[in-house]
Amino acid sequence: MADQKTSNRSVPPILLQSSPHMASPVNSTMMMAMMLIALAPVSIFGVIVFGLPALLNIVVAVVSAIAAESLFRLIIKQPIRAKDLSAGVTGLLLALIIPPGTPLWMTALGAVFGIVVGKEFFGGLGANVFNPALIGRAFMVTSFPAALTAWVQPKLPLFSSFAADAVSGASPLGIIQAGGGIDGVGASLAADGYWPTIKTLFFGFRAGSMGETSIFLILAACFFLIVTKTIDWRTPACMIGAAFICALAFWQDPSVALFHVLTGGLVFGAVFMVTDYVTAPVTGKGKVIFGLGAGIITMLIRKWGIYPEGVMFSILIMNAVTPFLNKLLSRKYGYVKKKKSTDGKEAAK
Repeated sequence: MADQKTSNRSVPPILLQSSPHMASPVNSTMMMAMMLIALAPVSIFGVIVFGLPALLNIVVAVVSAIAAESLFRLIIKQPIRAKDLSAGVTGLLLALIIPPGTPLWMTALGAVFGIVVGKEFFGGLGANVFNPALIGRAFMVTSFPAALTAWVQPKLPLFSSFAADAVSGASPLGIIQAGGGIDGVGASLAADGYWPTIKTLFFGFRAGSMGETSIFLILAACFFLIVTKTIDWRTPACMIGAAFICALAFWQDPSVALFHVLTGGLVFGAVFMVTDYVTAPVTGKGKVIFGLGAGIITMLIRKWGIYPEGVMFSILIMNAVTPFLNKLLSRKYGYVKKKKSTDGKEAAK
């Protein structure tokens, strides 16, 4: 009997928790910190280009997200997890994918909805099915469509007031949908010719959300995240590649296909949204399918949808497909593939 009690005490407890499950010294807080570091240059550039309203939206979104998560978990008597930084990342992402002149109360409401409904209702970090920042933006788009499509033209110097002299304008995708063509986009950017227009789009001094403007900074952040092994390169590469190929097939013009890659939130979504650990597949093949699907659906919406942009809807649709991909392309944990030894015989890895 004594031996039985001793053996029972030596058995480690079984830990039940939601994915992702990774055998790594890197925890979720460290990954969120890496995301914040990568987002910092994009955020700073957005504040420089769009001024004080952009900064206020960032502050309000981040504070509202953290406060909503902490208060909700306090109400349901769960440990407060603000220190894992996930709510802060959600708030910052939301601020970067909405117009910089969005009324602050709308931004706060979107952040609260994204955190509470998009994440905490599912069980908190690791249990949510959909990207919380995109859920918050989807709520804002359906509730306040006029405000979420009211873009402002970039204005310098830093912190200049938009209260009295804001200059509104269509985003490049909005100009294309209205029939303005690339020439119309170039005129709105004061760029003479196709390549000057592409250059301006690449470096980011144009109307749009804070996060989508500078493709250069987004790609630099992508390089940083890949080198630090924070994200997997396959999903963003497949999304951007699929979008380019679809645009080439739909419009039969490489110049238009390149334009579609550099406009809207395609690159930002490919780097910061489809790479989410929780709402993206866990297997390599699943990540490839996820990226391809998001890129294709984005271009389908841009071609035939009523909205000029399709990144948000495409990623949310693929989020819904993720559980199916994880089940279809399951990973065998604890299984080690065998490889052939140098003498041709099977040997364990």
